[in-house]
Amino acid sequence: MRWQPDAVGRLQASALELFAERGYDATTVADIAGRAGLTRRTFFRHFTDKREVLFVGSEQLLQAFLAAMEAADLDAPPLDTVIVGVEALADIFGPERHQFARTRAAIISSCPELHERELIKLASMSAAAAETLRTRRVPGPVATLAADTGVNVFHATFTRWIAQDDPAAFRRILHEVLRTLSSLIAHHRSDTDTAALT
Repeated sequence: MRWQPDAVGRLQASALELFAERGYDATTVADIAGRAGLTRRTFFRHFTDKREVLFVGSEQLLQAFLAAMEAADLDAPPLDTVIVGVEALADIFGPERHQFARTRAAIISSCPELHERELIKLASMSAAAAETLRTRRVPGPVATLAADTGVNVFHATFTRWIAQDDPAAFRRILHEVLRTLSSLIAHHRSDTDTAALT
């Protein structure tokens, strides 16, 4: 069968359909290629294994995140710089990706192997953000804390986004998460100040 220009998209769509129908473990590469109307050879031209179908695009997402951080104002506080990166991802997680992201997340949560890979991806994102902050002369411990916090904000936003039904809500939910974080910090400061006075 001749190579198809849209092979990656077709293979990815077929894989998600089959993972949802049969489960990740019960689906083979041959099943995915067959559903897409392609060959196993075409599959392996684009992916090393069936797991990679679910993580294609991760590198582009990371690069968009880091590029936005690098373009942020050099005078911005560390956490604000990371949030600039997270804000840029709202352009990636638009309405057209909502159903795909929701289906993908359900598949990943059902398989420990995939869930572990997703956690590794988030850890790598945090490590890369911390390194970007360090190149901006942010001290190591502060860079790590800001990066971890920012990536947790992203993860909380993403989790809420796929759990609700408004495909265009990513940016709005991000701002809600940030307000919640600010409230938590303000409440902690208030408690700390009260304790200092007693």
